[in-house]
Amino acid sequence: MTVSTIYESPVGPLTLISNGAALTDLQFENPRYPYAPAPAGNDGVLDEARRQLDAYFAGKLRAFDLPLAPKGTPFQQRVWAALLTIPYGATRTYGQQAAAIGSPQASRAVGLANGRNPISIIIPCHRVIGSNGGLTGYGGGVERKQRLLELEQGEPLLRC
Repeated sequence: MTVSTIYESPVGPLTLISNGAALTDLQFENPRYPYAPAPAGNDGVLDEARRQLDAYFAGKLRAFDLPLAPKGTPFQQRVWAALLTIPYGATRTYGQQAAAIGSPQASRAVGLANGRNPISIIIPCHRVIGSNGGLTGYGGGVERKQRLLELEQGEPLLRC
């Protein structure tokens, strides 16, 4: 059974959705691409997601270890899998991500797939930046992207 909960994070409320076996969504308020709502509830996946998010936001967790089940096209799945290989505190460009999935000319498509990432933060699309080193779009807003990158550089993260 699919259930959801609201997690009050330092970057604002996040909706977590579990299918009972894996996390399927982690969304900011007012997402650009609405997710399928799920009734409020609780399960072990959501408990563990909250525990790991608490540790991440406290600067104590560098790699999430959660079962994930993001829904997307095969191309999106490849892009999201590549995001999981970007180390904590590191960044990559969209071009580097395109090359990492074997499609070096697909940087725009990679950007679009990143924008559809249903499990933000845990699948770290915030670690992908423009070729000039600038922050580009982020589903949670560029300000949140900046704050997540600062957290991963060791700067304290205060609540929004």
